[in-house]
Amino acid sequence: MIIAAADGSALGNPGPAGWAWYVDDDCWDAGGWKHATNNQGELKAVLELFRATAHLDDELLVLCDSQYVINAVTKWMAGWKRKGWRKADGKPVMNLELLQELDAALASRAYRFEWVKGHVGHPLNEAADERARAVAEAFQRGAAVPSGPGWTRNGGVAIETAALVAPDVDAILDDALDDAGPDDALFALDDLPAAWHTLTVELSTEEHDRLLQRARAEGRSPEDFLRGLI
Repeated sequence: MIIAAADGSALGNPGPAGWAWYVDDDCWDAGGWKHATNNQGELKAVLELFRATAHLDDELLVLCDSQYVINAVTKWMAGWKRKGWRKADGKPVMNLELLQELDAALASRAYRFEWVKGHVGHPLNEAADERARAVAEAFQRGAAVPSGPGWTRNGGVAIETAALVAPDVDAILDDALDDAGPDDALFALDDLPAAWHTLTVELSTEEHDRLLQRARAEGRSPEDFLRGLI
């Protein structure tokens, strides 16, 4: 079982906002926006945790201090979907895009949510909260946005996404991280075999450091940045 905390923070609510998930000091991630709500940060933290672990079969225990997020996933989402993503009063569900992305990320996953009271010293919750708030404060100051190493178990970041399989993905990735401009894809799809498969990319420490630097410069998680490149 994977045990992780997920938390969000918004200064002013709405205002500069951050999200973070945390397993331990070597396995966590964070990101955010210039302007968002606390609920959006909470939802995004859980969403990115599920995305970061999408390549794993382990059950995921999510520690969360947001009753809104837990209830949205475990109690309300099924009804919202039946009503066309509308609440009982007929009004549209708030944070629709994030909720729909989270709904897709939850499909076929083994998971449980556990509510933890915030700001009472729970070590994982406090670690996630500190990182989410640090992102919000960075956006408030106009400073560099701090992000984490991402999912680092088994020696590297593992990203599972739909992509064309190249003859030597590792070599292409290594060259691309060195040479690609900010708007360049990792490789030209026309040059690759026309068979679609699931691609798992494992990076060396050096490759991961370069990826992390580029992702941090754009205020994105390494996983999200690499998906964009692929």
